[in-house]
Amino acid sequence: MHGIETRRFTADDLPAAAELLAARHRRHRAAEPLLGNDFEDPAVAQEHLSQQWQDDDLSGSVALADDRVVGYLLAAEKARTTWGDNAWVESGGHALADDCPAEVARELYAHAAARWVDQGLTAHYVLVPAHDQALVDAWWRLGFGLQHEHAVREPLPGQAADPPAGVRLRHADRGDVPALAELDLLLPSHQARSPVFSSGPVSTYDEAVADWEQQFRAEERGDRTYATFVAERDGAVIGSSIGCRLTVSSGHTGPARPQGAGFLGWAVVRPDDRGSGVGRALGEAVLAWSATEGHPAVVTDWRATNLQSSRAWPRLGFRPTFHRLHRQVGH
Repeated sequence: MHGIETRRFTADDLPAAAELLAARHRRHRAAEPLLGNDFEDPAVAQEHLSQQWQDDDLSGSVALADDRVVGYLLAAEKARTTWGDNAWVESGGHALADDCPAEVARELYAHAAARWVDQGLTAHYVLVPAHDQALVDAWWRLGFGLQHEHAVREPLPGQAADPPAGVRLRHADRGDVPALAELDLLLPSHQARSPVFSSGPVSTYDEAVADWEQQFRAEERGDRTYATFVAERDGAVIGSSIGCRLTVSSGHTGPARPQGAGFLGWAVVRPDDRGSGVGRALGEAVLAWSATEGHPAVVTDWRATNLQSSRAWPRLGFRPTFHRLHRQVGH
């Protein structure tokens, strides 16, 4: 691109990158105030980027115009068993100056991706602010497609609406462990099928039981990290949902982690009961719990190719904040 120079990112670029990230976050918050204002402070942005820089796998590019840094892109590897031979750009991993055209993102990627592919990293992921359509379009024109959504909404004020007729919503207890373990296997199995085709690992029933037993033992010791809800009909558990603080989730970091937010981390309904309003009731239970916990916002995420969740959570009022885009190089 005329007038733009790209080169490898170095530690000396961290202050300029932090300024760009803080300015990007201010623009993002103008579109979605629930994201929180901490990353509007360049010092907070620089601390985050400096922590990321400690990762030996982190690498990327900067774009300069007349010796001024106008954009940067940084990626690191995540677990290959889950994400393939990957280079992953997190929510704070790229930003452009407000007077810089989105096309520069393509220049940054062209420079950085050559090195990633030379290293055998051919599965590329990037979290892009959902409100910036020009930037999203630039990534689409690099061969990326929408894989996953991050979203936010307000907690539910007051009490959740009544569940569907014949359905009872309540907090889970230890007697629910067998049913909860069975439900744990449903979502990854569902997402392994068309049209999601996720290759994520699926636990065994015994592993799921052990995990739930451990969680209830922790609750008996006073640990209130998680709030688990179940829906039952005729005495049988037909669905569950889990709420917690967003800080528990390793998948929501940097600007994608609003201060003090709650997290709708899990929801699943048995196939025969889907479409009946049970999933919505389970989601509202977490939203109401978040209000009682004093969370200013509630975050969730879903696979864009999961037909059920990609319809249910927007209907529940969740607004996209970041698109996770994905490209598999060489095909």
